[in-house]
Amino acid sequence: MTGEGGFAQELADARAALAKATTSPEGDQAVPVTADAAKGRIKVTLGVDGRVSDINVDPKAVKEGTDYIAEHVLAALNDALDLRAAMVTAEERVPDLGAIGESLSAVQDAGVRQLQAMSESITQVMAKLNGGK
Repeated sequence: MTGEGGFAQELADARAALAKATTSPEGDQAVPVTADAAKGRIKVTLGVDGRVSDINVDPKAVKEGTDYIAEHVLAALNDALDLRAAMVTAEERVPDLGAIGESLSAVQDAGVRQLQAMSESITQVMAKLNGGK
């Protein structure tokens, strides 16, 4: 059976791993998405947060006029949004790592207090048993 120090250490390790996952995302997190239109002359990039981070219009496309640019920016943007949607399925829920960390902290604090109280009770019972002999 693991002692109270072992339980506390295991919980502390789990909290450290959770904190690491929160502060330094792994490679399976969101990545920028770029889509193009007008034969590659107009490009739209969505950042990791899902918002438009860049719109690039080749000067050759400018000659076609604003309606042409607007039409193809819209097409590229919709393509980028479709690509992003395909990357993240509706079935995947992103866990709230902060809330999990807070809950884990509360469990650790309560668990350590309970283990300390149990340890003190056992020590008192053992002292009575040893003193009674």
